[in-house]
Amino acid sequence: MSLAVRLRRIAQSEYDDAADSYEARRKGLGIRFVTAIREVLDDISAQPDRYPEVWSGVREAMLSTWPYAIYYQIHLDHIMVIAVFHMSRNPSVWQSRAIP
Repeated sequence: MSLAVRLRRIAQSEYDDAADSYEARRKGLGIRFVTAIREVLDDISAQPDRYPEVWSGVREAMLSTWPYAIYYQIHLDHIMVIAVFHMSRNPSVWQSRAIP
């Protein structure tokens, strides 16, 4: 059984900004990024425990060909994405969003 995936507003903003930035660099690149994100979100929905816990209650799903990771928490009836995060950023930013 798959769990619904929800993105916090800030995570959605990070996702949208990254897709727009890639699309501005080269036509079609943003769409490839969105496709990669959606594939990982589908994996998370189907198998929430698949990715490692890297912070108390927070799991990290790395994108294979992009310098991004999705950080999420598993709840009883849904998955909450707290960050769509470029790996060059300071991890304390996404860590501050984690709800124990």
